[in-house]
Amino acid sequence: MNDELRQRIIERLRRGEDLPREWAHDIFPPEKVECELVYHGKGREGDIIANTMAVPLQEVRTFGKNVGDGWRNMLILGDNLQVLKRLLELKREGRLCNADGTPGVRLVYIDPPFATRQEFRSNQDQKAYRDKIIGAEFVEFIRKRLVLLRGLLAVDGNIVVHLDNRKLHYIKIVLDEIFDEPNFINEVIWHKGREGGSSRSHSEGSAIPTEYQNLLIYSLKRNSRFWKQILGPYKKSTVGRIKKDDKGWYYTRGRMGRQPAEWEIEAGVALKTYVSYDTTKSKEQVIDETTGPGAEFVALGDVWNSEVVKFTTCTDYPTEKPEALLALILKAGTTEGDLVVDCFAGSGTTLAVAEKLGRRWIGVDRGKLSVYTIQKRMLALKKEIGNKGKPLTPKPFTLYNAGLYDFSSLRELPREDWRFFALQLFECKDEKHKIGGLELDGKRRGASVLVYDHHANPDQKIDEEAVLTIHRRIGDKIGRSFCIIAPRNTFAFQQDYLDFDGVRYYALRIPYSFINELHRREFSALQQPKDETAVNDLIDAEGFDFIQPPTVEWTAGSKKRKGQLLKEAFIKLKSFESKAHVHGAVEARGLDAFSMLLLDLDYDGKVFQLHTHIYAKDMEAADWHAWFPAESVGKKAMAIFMDIYGNEASIVISREDFELPTSAAKE
Repeated sequence: MNDELRQRIIERLRRGEDLPREWAHDIFPPEKVECELVYHGKGREGDIIANTMAVPLQEVRTFGKNVGDGWRNMLILGDNLQVLKRLLELKREGRLCNADGTPGVRLVYIDPPFATRQEFRSNQDQKAYRDKIIGAEFVEFIRKRLVLLRGLLAVDGNIVVHLDNRKLHYIKIVLDEIFDEPNFINEVIWHKGREGGSSRSHSEGSAIPTEYQNLLIYSLKRNSRFWKQILGPYKKSTVGRIKKDDKGWYYTRGRMGRQPAEWEIEAGVALKTYVSYDTTKSKEQVIDETTGPGAEFVALGDVWNSEVVKFTTCTDYPTEKPEALLALILKAGTTEGDLVVDCFAGSGTTLAVAEKLGRRWIGVDRGKLSVYTIQKRMLALKKEIGNKGKPLTPKPFTLYNAGLYDFSSLRELPREDWRFFALQLFECKDEKHKIGGLELDGKRRGASVLVYDHHANPDQKIDEEAVLTIHRRIGDKIGRSFCIIAPRNTFAFQQDYLDFDGVRYYALRIPYSFINELHRREFSALQQPKDETAVNDLIDAEGFDFIQPPTVEWTAGSKKRKGQLLKEAFIKLKSFESKAHVHGAVEARGLDAFSMLLLDLDYDGKVFQLHTHIYAKDMEAADWHAWFPAESVGKKAMAIFMDIYGNEASIVISREDFELPTSAAKE
């Protein structure tokens, strides 16, 4: 900071004026880097880590029986920023490891939203300034997550960021800042071609249709990173003369008739091909072992076309990527038992491929549609890439809630589990101690915390007299604040805090009472989309809330619609009422808060298996009807009516309710 700026700051402060935002970069300069991206709202890395809540994980259900080393793969519903902060804590606790015991994540792959909706749909009435602000918000949204992902990586770990040409260049600079430019490995061009649906039309503003996407690959430490050569087929006409080496394998010399250097092989600029007479090996073994079964393979370069990546899909989830693409990445960046993380899990391609290749995995997404899609996908896996071949039973995996919790099941937890969850929820340190003979459970920003034992005192209430009794006992020893955590109905007073002789006693209610003074932030709900275009909206859902099922009135039946030859089944939504905490207040809403209908049309009475989903926008256009083939309905169906905050009302509907003959029900 120069003397002139220092004097201007002093003068403004003396006049009681705010400092311009653009001065922040000079007042709080970041670490010096050769190239830096500066924009409105850019936070310091230390602040991002410190100010992100580490929300606890509530186990919802485990699929499969625990076997082997006890590791369970993780599927997490929640805001990925808060979840990543929690995963960082698990890493520090030694609970986030690869099968070989190495702490941290061996490979991160993320396919974040490409900022398409925000900028692509800008109209002429919007000012360029607003477009730039939205662009800056997108960059910072991704940057905050990259900061936490860096902390999750193992020492020899890599991260692959999947983008397109809209924001590629901005995120490249951000990655250079976070991981250091020398740790940039390469940019891979995935040439999807028109067949893959990759081109954007002229009406969307693209004068030249785009047929590719980009993968930026970075390591935590380049010199110690784990990465295996990616091999694929090559055209014989491009390769020189083949010779035999001392190991019995044939190889082609590189360009200019010389042996390729290691850096050339790594960068993909030189060809190195292996040929084997061992025809017992499969093509998969060839690529994994860097050998060959009588066919020739070459180190893939940085352009992957449809010959290398076959475009196949397994779900109807928007933005799904082919398994062949992830198979190449995971085989290069991991080995069996390594941990893979995808915090924009979407349709679950990364997780499915990791399962097939014997890797550990953690998937995170804020969308319930994503979670239900992944759950169904993992329970219907096939062994081969592209979801072909024989069925594959996945290793045990657990579904967790993070940020939206089921309070009824929390109350049933044993005392120690309840205590642990309560401390996590309010960001308290698990630090048992005594003051005046009173046993306390932890600390929150220096204040002592008592987790009330409602198990031992199920009918006892915490009233003002009870708090006053605590104050008389230890009030002169606890400083200026004290926290009591208990179920909401345990407190007999409505205030968020009580003051006695200068000491403030906070009532931390579960479900949460939203004490903004305590958290110093406004909480936002984990919003769900109302139409397909909003599936990948950028939304930070900071804080937490508790499930409050909406109230639903509905009818079901079947009939022939006008112009249709076959009878169709339907569900009609007659009324919908939702309540959720939004920015610290309870918000009650009607049909405008309805997000989507999720359907399992052949419900087995145990596990909800997503068959189809209908967005609110589409149901509204059909007079709030959801239509589907009558023959797809089994003996019973389960319908999940979901609001925009992720709350659900689950209803089992019998075949008779659809006015369909039971004799025609599927077995």
